[in-house]
Amino acid sequence: MLKSPKPLAAAIAVAALGAGLPGVVMAEFLADSKATLELRNFYFNADYRQDGANQSKRDEWAQGFLLNYESGFTEGPVGFGVDAIGLLGVKLDSGPERQNSGLLPVGDEKAPDEYSQLGAAAKMRYSKTTVRVGTLLPKLPTVLPNDSRLLPQTFRGGMLTSKEIDGLTLSAGRLTQNSVRNSAANDDMQVAGKGIRGGQASDQFDFASASYRWTDSLTTGYHYGHLDQNYKQHIVNLSHVLPLGDEQSFKSDLRFARSTEAGNTNVDNDAFGAKFTYQLGGHAFGAAYQKMSGETGFPHINGTNSYLVNYVMISADFASPGEKSWQLRYDYDFAAVGIPGLSFMTRYLRGDGFDGPGGRNGREWERDTDIGYVFQQGALKNFGVKLRNGTYRSTGNDIDQTRFILSYTLPLL
Repeated sequence: MLKSPKPLAAAIAVAALGAGLPGVVMAEFLADSKATLELRNFYFNADYRQDGANQSKRDEWAQGFLLNYESGFTEGPVGFGVDAIGLLGVKLDSGPERQNSGLLPVGDEKAPDEYSQLGAAAKMRYSKTTVRVGTLLPKLPTVLPNDSRLLPQTFRGGMLTSKEIDGLTLSAGRLTQNSVRNSAANDDMQVAGKGIRGGQASDQFDFASASYRWTDSLTTGYHYGHLDQNYKQHIVNLSHVLPLGDEQSFKSDLRFARSTEAGNTNVDNDAFGAKFTYQLGGHAFGAAYQKMSGETGFPHINGTNSYLVNYVMISADFASPGEKSWQLRYDYDFAAVGIPGLSFMTRYLRGDGFDGPGGRNGREWERDTDIGYVFQQGALKNFGVKLRNGTYRSTGNDIDQTRFILSYTLPLL
């Protein structure tokens, strides 16, 4: 797979577009093509320390291959092209009592030796508007595919993105199938979230989004999502950066979401979040507050990330019904002292005010630390090493978790 990557990428493009196009058109189609192969080696260990845990440990190791191809567009007022993605996950170590880490599919007795997926999307561009149909990785507040393990989550559907007006980005579309991060299958979507009951599998998620950049420092947005027979969601957000002088700034990130039932569910949630970050040279000092109101937690499509300021590593979102949570965070970019590529992050979160197991007053806290390095030059350029460690304690679960990730991105075209 690594010996001749360029022919492989080109073959995907040619097969997807067809061999009947004129040579000039095909030349333009290929001229702006881009292709990369990412190699991702991932070790995951989670130790469940509470009494009576259903599974005492999740411990797996796997190798991932992620091939991404983006063609250019054909000439003319309306341009056509194709994007393609090839995903392969290979088991290196697992066991019947250690599976379900999110790296590999969960088997009846053991994880399979490998799993794979190949997807493509046809695309059309007119002026500054692009339509894509096929395999998609949308990145919107209402639908954020998860890419925190070996392979990314993908969807099938259609999506329009328009930037005809300077500063304004419009997006709309419908998703019909969902392939979660550790599966080769494409399935109907389901609602996920704490305290949510009812709902049914659906092949229709409609979304629309408008984001406007008022200035280089201020952006606001409105986003709508509707998972048929499950829930409707409205999200507004504001992001502002205030320069404070040389190598100093203050960033504000405000978010509010209103989610209601749309079918046989009990979805009822208001989610407010505010995150502030003070940047001083290579240092970044952050604080966040989040509040859940309503009868349920924050709803989202199964497998996706939640658009919440306190969405983190182990607990995920600190979004139980009625929960209030806060976060303190510190980042350091070692480029400030002449070591570009080296970064450090640590954070602490605490939440309370929700119903815990057995009707107890729910409390939870989490502490995470990341350290990573990406080689900037030489033979190892683009090779990354990251160590992530987290500790989570609550009235129901006690978890220690470690992740070790090696990644290398190889440009092909």
